[in-house]
Amino acid sequence: MFWNIVPEMSVVLVLISISLAIFTPEQLKQWLSADTYLHFAVALVVGSIALIPGFIAFPLAGVLLKNGASVSLVSGFITTLLMVGIVTLPMEARYFGWRAAVMRNALSFLGAVIIALAMGRLL
Repeated sequence: MFWNIVPEMSVVLVLISISLAIFTPEQLKQWLSADTYLHFAVALVVGSIALIPGFIAFPLAGVLLKNGASVSLVSGFITTLLMVGIVTLPMEARYFGWRAAVMRNALSFLGAVIIALAMGRLL
């Protein structure tokens, strides 16, 4: 079983390394510190694409909030970061099928938008 997933995991690890090199915490802080609809959309898209571990994402969220980012923007970014996996989609599709993988990611993205808007209203 392990040897069957080594090729996919290798690709995922390479993509994680690339995304961590492209999306540094400083760049994310700069891009996500403004509160406009465009920045909200960017936060959702970057969160969907980037593969950043939770132990980096949560402190980054705190820094963004301290620097004036809105709660809805930060919650949308973190929620898509943890729930939507564009980078891992091919591996997920191999095990669950493309339809299930795309449906899960699309519903997770929609859920992230709803959560972000609700957090913005409540807090």
